[in-house]
Amino acid sequence: MSPQSILAIQIKEEAHRLGFDAVGIARLPTPLPTLPFHTDQSTIPHTNESVTSRLWERLKKWLDLRFHGTMEWMANNPKRRSNPQEVLPGCQSLVVVGMNYFTDHTPDESMAAGRIARYAWGKDYHGFMKDRLKQLEDFLHSHVPDIQTRSYVDTGPIMEKAWAQEAGIGWIGKHTNLVSTDFGAWLLLGEILTTLPLDCDEPAMDLCGTCSLCIQACPTGAIVDPYLLDAERCISYLTIEYRGGVEDLPDELRKKTGNKIFGCDDCLDICPFNVNAKPTAEPGFQPFPWTLHPQLPELANLTKDEFRYLTKESPLRRPKHEGFLRNIQIGLKNHTPRPPLS
Repeated sequence: MSPQSILAIQIKEEAHRLGFDAVGIARLPTPLPTLPFHTDQSTIPHTNESVTSRLWERLKKWLDLRFHGTMEWMANNPKRRSNPQEVLPGCQSLVVVGMNYFTDHTPDESMAAGRIARYAWGKDYHGFMKDRLKQLEDFLHSHVPDIQTRSYVDTGPIMEKAWAQEAGIGWIGKHTNLVSTDFGAWLLLGEILTTLPLDCDEPAMDLCGTCSLCIQACPTGAIVDPYLLDAERCISYLTIEYRGGVEDLPDELRKKTGNKIFGCDDCLDICPFNVNAKPTAEPGFQPFPWTLHPQLPELANLTKDEFRYLTKESPLRRPKHEGFLRNIQIGLKNHTPRPPLS
């Protein structure tokens, strides 16, 4: 066994020891398996294409359609976003990790309750995942001191779901999120870019087949075609990234948002591969009592100070106080009390 193979095994063992549930390695450049994507196939070369050239075509098509909405950072230097070698010159490998965030809890389904996406029920994953990824990064340097590395958890200019597929962790489903045979739709990702050449894993195969349940489940029709998401119609975008007020949203989208006040799990919940999902062992993902049972009338008058206190160490701070209250206001408008029993 080569030293590269031995080190790749050691990296994976250390990643699991640190609490990551999935880990794989991708190499640059490497052939990319066919990624189903609604695009003009005639514009994409199909011979000797690399991961980076294919990712560039996918990203460019999505940006040209303006499906990124107001997330202008997605359009800033997109060539860089599609090529890790422009993020870390000399990058040869990516170590991709995943952490299972599924908890075996049932959210409040009462009429006055709002819904919060599952990943935001507990602590902000960026913090504890980044700390552990940094430890894994240090592990690489302890074995090969003169390499260069860079690590990200959901914040870097990296198309991480595509690289997770390259690293064999899962595949990009028709809802454009990652799906795993072991963990269903419930993995959060991080990655280490490194100049170290490592033995890579086989890319994951797309197992969606003819299933279209996620497309049917989307309340707003944001999945306009298999593997193609219009963020401006996506409830996760509208409740987290969008900065407009209540009246800035079309009435149709306001109504279809329902009682969702932070994110949306509808296209994830319906995925048949969730049958294999097991509850996470990570305490940080365990829900706070109020995130399972957010009562809209009680939250409607939340002050800034109360919001800061309530969302301490939580990803729920992302939409800021104004955006969070906007979401609650929309949820309350969509709330229709049950008629009294006669």
